[in-house]
Amino acid sequence: MPTTRPSGASLLIRGLRGTADFDYEMEMAGMNAVMAAEVQTVFLPASPAVRPITATLVRQIASMGGDVTPFVPPSVAARLKAKFAG
Repeated sequence: MPTTRPSGASLLIRGLRGTADFDYEMEMAGMNAVMAAEVQTVFLPASPAVRPITATLVRQIASMGGDVTPFVPPSVAARLKAKFAG
C-alpha cells in the first residue's frame, strides 16, 4: 500500500504511563506498521513524576482556571488559557 509521509518521519516515539497505554499503543503500532511499514515505533516509559498526568486532567485544570504550566509547554499553556478565558 503506497503511503505518503509529508513530514519525512521514519520513527514514532510514544510514551507509556501504564499497561492501558501499552495495550492501546500496541494496537496503534500494529495499524501504523500496516499503513507505513517503513516507519518504526519506539516505546518509552514515562518517569514516575509524570505518570499520573493525562490530557483530560490538564484540560480540567485549565477549564477551572488552574495553572497548567507545570504539566505542559508554555505554548500549550497559553492556548489552553485562551481557550477557557471568559
